[in-house]
Amino acid sequence: MSLLKLGFRFRLEIRPISSLNSSIRCPIPTKLAPSVTRGSYLPARIICSKGEQEVSVAMDLKKEFPELNRSIYPHIEPYSTGHLKVSDIHSIYWEQSGNPDGQPVIFLHGGPGGGTAPSNRRFFDPEFYRIILFDQRGAGKSTPHACLEENTTWDLIKDIEKLREYLKIQEWQVFGGSWGSTLALAYSQSHPDKVTGMVLRGIFLLRKREIEWFYEGGAAAIYPDAWEPFRDLIPEAERDCLVDAYHKRLNSEDLETQYEAARAWTKWEMMTAHLLPNEENIKRGDDDKFSLAFARIENHYFVNKGFLPCDSYLLDNVDKIRHIPTVIVQGRYDVCCPMVSAWDLHKAWPESELKVVQDAGHSANEPGIAAELVAGNEKLKKLIKKI
Repeated sequence: MSLLKLGFRFRLEIRPISSLNSSIRCPIPTKLAPSVTRGSYLPARIICSKGEQEVSVAMDLKKEFPELNRSIYPHIEPYSTGHLKVSDIHSIYWEQSGNPDGQPVIFLHGGPGGGTAPSNRRFFDPEFYRIILFDQRGAGKSTPHACLEENTTWDLIKDIEKLREYLKIQEWQVFGGSWGSTLALAYSQSHPDKVTGMVLRGIFLLRKREIEWFYEGGAAAIYPDAWEPFRDLIPEAERDCLVDAYHKRLNSEDLETQYEAARAWTKWEMMTAHLLPNEENIKRGDDDKFSLAFARIENHYFVNKGFLPCDSYLLDNVDKIRHIPTVIVQGRYDVCCPMVSAWDLHKAWPESELKVVQDAGHSANEPGIAAELVAGNEKLKKLIKKI
């Protein structure tokens, strides 16, 4: 029987190498021991208590997980799917795969507007995890397609909660990359008691400088060949803000104008998402249905600054989630979401574990990143099993 069910409580005490006389104490959430394996913190103790009694168990976190599976799992099919009506306008597609009685984990896709794919299920051990995927408002199989009305970060957070309640899940692990990391941070900061752990990838904090880097010419220094078709769709007189210029065209009354802008917007991102060019990914820009949702919804969120109260909102609220075991996976050469954002997040949240993949860009499907994402889930799985 679980010690938690017997009334025991747990907390973690970690000591920085630089100051072994000081300690940082942080509680651990329901079900999970902590995963603070950052190299500058050791040794550590898990404190188990019941009533006034405490038992201390020493741990060497650097040796805690000597071997982890890093290979993606075989393809599986969902065991249940459906649509959940979340407003008078929107219905979201959801699916479940893996173990119906397993540890729940929710996958938050990127974009926004990118939708989910069958390959997303493969980051998780299907014998251990109850894997939940859903398409955010206007994306993928959710309806209405590419709809911007009632489509904000806070609407999506409410949808995640509605889905959790609909599926009768008390708490779950959260997994998200790129925009999915933005949404994961915003959701967990809004509902920290519902999150048992997180695996984040390609950190995007939706700050002004991140948008300007990718859409206003910064990344063009690395990909000038991909940048020029994106830039040249817009007349020179409107190039002072390309995000606004594309917003005008993606919301044109002429559908072909929308499609033309959507293809250019999507191809720019797809051509920069991998360290090495991936032709299959680039071809997604030719799919008008995918591109329209991807470009319209992304641009809608970026024009509105992610609907966040201020530029540093996600960093300012890290204290709310400091106790949640979290692995951050970041490609060293990520052009879409440069490493500085992951670095800033990790500096504000040193209890998280930052894994930098030296030979990767942005995509979750690059071998090194996929391996670390699987390993992150494996680490959280082993922590759950310990409790």
